[in-house]
This record gives sequence, C-alpha cells and structure tokens, in this order.
Amino acid sequence: MTGILSSVAAAPPAGGAAIGQVIGASAVASVLTALLLWLGMGHRNGRVAVLGRVAAFTERVSGLPGWAALPGAVANVGLITAVFGMYWDISLHIDNGRDPGPLANPSHYFILAGLFLIFAAGWLAICLPTGKPGRAAVPITRDWHAPVGGLLLMACSTFALIGFPLDDIWHRLFGQDVTLWGPTHMMMIGGAGMSLIGIMVLLVEGHSAQKAHRAAAGPRAAKPQPAGTIDRVLALASLRTARMVAASGGLLVGLSTFQGEFDFGVPQFRLAFEPVLLALAAGIALVATRVIVGRGAALGAVVFFWLIRGVLALLVGGLFGETTPHLPLYFGSALVVEAAALLVPVRTYRFGAIAGLLVGTVGTLTEYGWSRFAMPVEWPAHFLPEALVLGAITGVAAGILGAFAGAGLRLRADVLGTRRGWAPAAAALAVVIGVIGYSAPTKAPNDLSAKVTLERTADGKVLPTVRYSPPGGVDDADWLDAIAWQGGGVRVLTSMRKVGDGLYRAEQALPVGGEWKTLLRFHRGREMGLAPIFLPEDPAIPGAREVPALASFDRPVLAEKSVLQRERKTDVPGWLWGGMSLVVASLSLLLLGTLGWGLVRLARRAGTDGPDSPTKDDQWRFSKTPVPTSQPLTTA
Repeated sequence: MTGILSSVAAAPPAGGAAIGQVIGASAVASVLTALLLWLGMGHRNGRVAVLGRVAAFTERVSGLPGWAALPGAVANVGLITAVFGMYWDISLHIDNGRDPGPLANPSHYFILAGLFLIFAAGWLAICLPTGKPGRAAVPITRDWHAPVGGLLLMACSTFALIGFPLDDIWHRLFGQDVTLWGPTHMMMIGGAGMSLIGIMVLLVEGHSAQKAHRAAAGPRAAKPQPAGTIDRVLALASLRTARMVAASGGLLVGLSTFQGEFDFGVPQFRLAFEPVLLALAAGIALVATRVIVGRGAALGAVVFFWLIRGVLALLVGGLFGETTPHLPLYFGSALVVEAAALLVPVRTYRFGAIAGLLVGTVGTLTEYGWSRFAMPVEWPAHFLPEALVLGAITGVAAGILGAFAGAGLRLRADVLGTRRGWAPAAAALAVVIGVIGYSAPTKAPNDLSAKVTLERTADGKVLPTVRYSPPGGVDDADWLDAIAWQGGGVRVLTSMRKVGDGLYRAEQALPVGGEWKTLLRFHRGREMGLAPIFLPEDPAIPGAREVPALASFDRPVLAEKSVLQRERKTDVPGWLWGGMSLVVASLSLLLLGTLGWGLVRLARRAGTDGPDSPTKDDQWRFSKTPVPTSQPLTTA
C-alpha cells in the first residue's frame, strides 16, 4: 500500500484514494450528518420550528401530509442528482480513466449529494410526524412512530452510502476493478435504485392518511377534492395517479442503471447478461406499475423513463461532450404487459408470471431489433435463442417480483398476509440469483492469437487489419470489435469486418499513443479475450509497462479481465476476496429482505379494513377465480 500511495504524484492511484481526500470527505459527511440530526431532533422536541413550517408549505402545495410531501420532494431531488452524477461519472471514467479520489472527480459531488439527500429524506420522514402517521407505522418510542417509507429510504441510502468507504477499502485490498459491476459499485447503484420502493411506499402511506383524514372529517370533506395548488392544476389528470406513474418510471430508471456497461458500449461481462437485465428491470417495474395504477400505466412509466434518460443522454453526451449513454427501448415490454392485463386478472400472481413471460420473449425480440440500429453492442442473430431462453426465465421471475411489489403498494393484505403470498416472490428471487450465477462465469479463448497490421491515417490514428489464428477461432462471435478508451477523448468503438478466411479489418480508425488503451476484443459464449494494440505505461501499477503500437505484430488473445482490469492485484489470498464478497452479498440480501418486510407490513397493516381490502372474489392466488378490474386504479 505504501508503494501505491507514493506513486500518486506520477499517476492517479490504482489502489484507493489519497488519505487526505478520504479524511476531507469523512469530515464533511460528519458535519452534514450532525446538522441533519440536530434539525430532526430539534423538530421533535419543539426547539426548531423551520422544519415544521417547510413541511406545512409542501402539504398545502401537494395535498399530501407534510411528513410524506417534504421527504418525497427531497428524495426525488436527491435521486435525480445522484443518477445524473452516476451517468456523468461513468462517461468520465470511460473517456479519461481512473481519478485520484472522491474529491477529484466533479461527478462524485453529485452522487454524494444525491445519496445524502435520500438519506435526509428518510430521516425527515421519520422525524416529522407528530402522531401515528398510519396503521403500518413502526413505533420508535411510546409517542413516536415512523412511516415505513421513511425507514426504507434510510435503509436504501445507508446501504448506498456504505458503498463509498467499502469501495475505498476494496480498492486498497484488491486494486481498482475498473468496471461498473464491481461489488461495491453495485451497492451504490442498487441502494439508489431501490430507494424508489421507499418513495412509493411513502406515497401510499401519505395517500392513505389523506383519505382517512377526509373520511374522519365527514361526508363532505371525504369527497375527493383538490387540496392544493398543484392538485387544482392537475385535478382532471389525477395527481395521485401521475405521482405513482412517475415513481414507477423512476423505478425503471433505477433498475436500468445495472445495464450501464451495455448502454455505454463497454461491457466486461457476457452478452447473456443484457437480456437478463432488460427482462429483470421491465418485469419488475412494468408489472408493478400495471398492478398499482391500472390501464396504460406501463406505457406511462416507459414515457417517463425515456424523458429522464433522454435528458441525461443529452447532458452527458451533448453538453459535456463525453461518451453518450444509449437507451433500451422498453416500449415492446410495456405493450405486452398491457396486453396481458386484458387477458388475465391483474390481481393474481398468474398475471405477473404471464406478463413477465411476454416481457422475456416478445420484449426481448423488440430489444433485439432495437440493438441492430440503436445500441452500441449489436446482438448477432445466433445469440437470439439463448437470449429468449434467459429472458423468458428471468421475465417470469421478475413478473412475480413485480406482482409482489404491486400487492404491497396496492395494500393487498390477502396476498402478503400469509406465507403462501410471499413464498412465490422468495422463489422468484432465488431464480434471478441462479440466472445471474449461470451467466457470470467466463474463460480465456484457447490458443487464439492475432497477427495485426496497422495502417496509419493522416490524423495519426491507426486502421488495424487482423488475421486470427486458427482462422475459424473467432467464427460466430457474439462481438468482435476494436475499442479505444480512457485516452482523454470520447470512446471509439468499431466493428471488425470479415474480409477473408480469418482476416478482419476495422471499419473505423482508432487513436493510439498518450493515455489511450486501444484493444481488439472477442466474445463468444463463455470465451472473452482481447489482444492489445496499444497500452500506456502506468507508474501506479507494478509491472504495467507500455505495449507499443508497432506497424505489425503477433500477440496472443488474453483473458479480458487481465488487461481491462490490470489495476487489480493478483497476489490477494482467495479467502480475503471470498470474505469481502460475502460481506457485500450479505448486506445486499439484508436490504432486499428489508424492502420485502416493508411491503408486507404495509399491506398487512394499512390494507386491513381499508378501502382496498379484498373481497372473497378478489383473491391473489394461482387460480382461475375471476377478479373484478373495475376498482379505482389509484392507491388509497
């Protein structure tokens, strides 16, 4: 570690941030946390009035109770800030490589601020209620009850924020992994994405409290009426429905972040992951949306997704001039979810399974077509059968998980009040974990080499022609391309066009020299390998010498991770890697369990004797019992 830290002056550190930046970031976080604790506890004991006044204002504007309106607004601002920072951060790393630490990258400020705002939103939701905010509220003291949504927001944001110090520890132990899918990176991304569940739970609790208050005030007050400025403007469109559709679209944005490496065109894992991740995001978010809100909601969620992700793409790629993140389509998946709702009772797990199956098959076919002209990584035709199988399995499991989430947010006490109700969701989660485990393993190509000839262009770039040996060693590749990245400019990605038996030529010239990492990449099945065209010397990594771009050379095709992630240390004991991975996995399962607990508690407590209570003919089960679909679509 001493050697790594001493090389900071020569190159950005490859094994953790500079100590000064770690101390500075920790000090700022401590001060902000103390201020937040003072604000919340000051409100509880009556010594700080500003929080109550702001909450009252948001209540007048939104029509929701202040303990739901203010934290919801803060959480939404935090999420937008964090997701913007995340996509900017990924593009910066793709174009410029690693950075010296958490305070040296401007995008990190947005990520940290956004995650802290989500944490603050959860804390405010816990501190603001002066009485019991609803049946599902969790007692903290005799006269202090916390809404479930606030607790879930705290859990998700804490999980994500823990990822930052763990990420630095991880880099110090194992070196930098230089991939979006590093374990601690997944903590930060997953915690932020899952916080949408907390926001949706808080909205449901706020709507329920609002309706209960009106009912208690008498028949006239119980009639649905615009309660605030925004309600009056949007009364005809149903603000409650719009809120839930937007939150569901936000959930789709959050779940789609896991596909980031494919969206940016730099995947370091098998192509099999892309249909799995697409079906997982669409199955959970769109099925849940259709269950919670009703007709057309799945399409509305995708429109919201495109709005947010489109703006992010314009900002990152257009305004900042970095590598542009592409967008999955999702409209095909939304259409089949809406179609399934016309054929199957929406309030059954059977709907979730059938809708998920359609997402994993028909939706996968639409994403295959979309990839052919709109995504940086094009799906080859021979990959489609595997994509359909994996998509179908994942889609069914995701649809069941979406139905589970929808049941909780729809206050269906009948589905989540018994073991039979939540057992399918637990089984579906196990299936998803199994599919991910199946898709993960890769291996280096066997005895494959590349004989490369570089043609220099007028602008100093190179146009490689490659003869692979043996000649059929790269036939039926899932991708065969050349990439130049992390050189201080926009990433260049180009396909290798076959011009003879085992002979391929790049369709676009690539930069070499400076800090560029210019590589030939090959992927087929579980084989993933590359041959470097040019790699710069890296003083921060022992033994990382320059690989020159000679006029012609013959190099073996190596295991991809040995080059793409050359910052990783190779002398770390296996038990240490396994132990740290187990810590991250345990924390992840704990978060998922907490979210499941929150949905179950919401349905069991808030759904009992409420306006959405089930009838004998309105059951969530694997059966052919007809279920009425004419009930009002918004949550109570």
